[in-house]
Amino acid sequence: MRINKNTDILIVGSGIAGLSAALMLPNNLKVTLITKGYSKDCSTSWAQGGIATVLSETDSFKKHINDTIKNGVGLVDKDIATSIINEGPSCINWLQSQGILFTTKNNEIDLTLEGAHSERRIAYIRDETGSIIHKVLSEKIKLKKNIEVLEENSLVDLITENNDLDNTNRCLGAYIFSTSTNDIFTVKAKRIILATGGASKLYQFTSNPNTSTGDGIAAAWRAGCTVSNMEFIQFHPTCLYHPNIKSFLISESLRGEGGILYTPDNKRFMQDYDIREELASRDVVARAIDNEMKIHGYSNVYLDISHKSSSFIKKRFPTIYKKCLSVGIDITKERIPVVPASHYTCGGVKTKVDGNTEIKNLYVIGESAHTGFHGANRLASNSLLECLVMSKKCIESIRNSKEVSNDKSLPEWDDSLVTESEDKFAISHNWADLRKIMWNYVGIVRSDKRLKIALEKIDLIEKEVNEHYYKHKINIDLLELRNIIHVSKLIIKSAMLRKESRGLHYSIDYQNISKKYEKNTYIKGRKNEYNLKLVKFKV
Repeated sequence: MRINKNTDILIVGSGIAGLSAALMLPNNLKVTLITKGYSKDCSTSWAQGGIATVLSETDSFKKHINDTIKNGVGLVDKDIATSIINEGPSCINWLQSQGILFTTKNNEIDLTLEGAHSERRIAYIRDETGSIIHKVLSEKIKLKKNIEVLEENSLVDLITENNDLDNTNRCLGAYIFSTSTNDIFTVKAKRIILATGGASKLYQFTSNPNTSTGDGIAAAWRAGCTVSNMEFIQFHPTCLYHPNIKSFLISESLRGEGGILYTPDNKRFMQDYDIREELASRDVVARAIDNEMKIHGYSNVYLDISHKSSSFIKKRFPTIYKKCLSVGIDITKERIPVVPASHYTCGGVKTKVDGNTEIKNLYVIGESAHTGFHGANRLASNSLLECLVMSKKCIESIRNSKEVSNDKSLPEWDDSLVTESEDKFAISHNWADLRKIMWNYVGIVRSDKRLKIALEKIDLIEKEVNEHYYKHKINIDLLELRNIIHVSKLIIKSAMLRKESRGLHYSIDYQNISKKYEKNTYIKGRKNEYNLKLVKFKV
């Protein structure tokens, strides 16, 4: 039985952006928070590093801004960077007010160093910063009587309406798929906040959870939102390489605390690529590792922290130590086998810093959004900072805006003429094929030929999936596959437009930075087939 809902604020996503936004909203508003898996199944919970912010006397906002701009290779919006970075200390204070206890030294928040930072400015909690923050904020959510959390529910599509008088598009709600009931219900809302994270799962190797399938980006684009800079996918240099463990990140902080990279032949190599060696920016380190693996035929390289004391390692990196030990690797004595893996989506839905989009009443915050903060390469630990600031400014925008009415009667999802799929294998096969295509052709190093091949292959997959989508009942695998197809094509087409190598986008055909391309890449949104003016559900 379908149970449609009516709420003031619909939040999709349970990472730090979604949770903090929900907690900052006034108590008199009814809030419905949708999360695809369980609340903890988000990238925030997997974030080991910390939050970059200016807290020391030797540091300054100017230094942090300059580091961010330099790392973003000409595409960082300085005004946006200034706005976000200046809010850093207040965000740390807010987290502390919620009960977050950062690692301290001499009764002050201890700060660590990460790649491409000129100062120690990363506030952290051992190597489990994101996990602890998520746990504390989730407990706070449970105490809020105005917030309803619906787990195992996924965004299908946004419901929009065009106003012919002023040619504006506004969001009225969303269709939500319930994994537990295998049914789709309607949520009508006055305002919708998408905080669904990135799309790293569309690559064969990733440091992110299975939920990172770009659902919010795909849905917003289908609804008519412009996406920006989707070619900039950040590959984390060091993900654990082991047959029994997938998607486990080895934190940037480990290199920040003195970790050294070696080839299987016991040679250091980062000095051949960058004067900063292991503390070079992520794009440089990831390409260096990728190159060493390809030219020598290595399956992985090694990261070594064993020269540090055993007590320091166990105290500073307890999560990494325990995880590696569970597969027989004692990092106090042995090197860690690592490979690069997709990690962060620097592009996303074009928004303002408060999350406002081109569609009225629709906000996109966190990794799903593109504000101009990260440019062509995100600076380590700037992501959680951006999430917190965007949440704060988004809620300020909602508080300061006029009351919104939503008296429209929204159509229910109609699947009366579709059937159950009997070919589940085809979906899983296409899933695996697409992720391999993206890894092999649209990965760390690209070319015009590779991009063209990738697009042709994915076009064929899309044709098959579309036919399946409109003839059969939706399941979670089909829903996610549709989203990663759309996001993959947005990445490929954005990459095709950029005839240079800049930051995270490296092409063997255009190996230099071009002043001509010192600008953002935009792809206009497609109008949602679920617009109220043209409702099409039946085949």
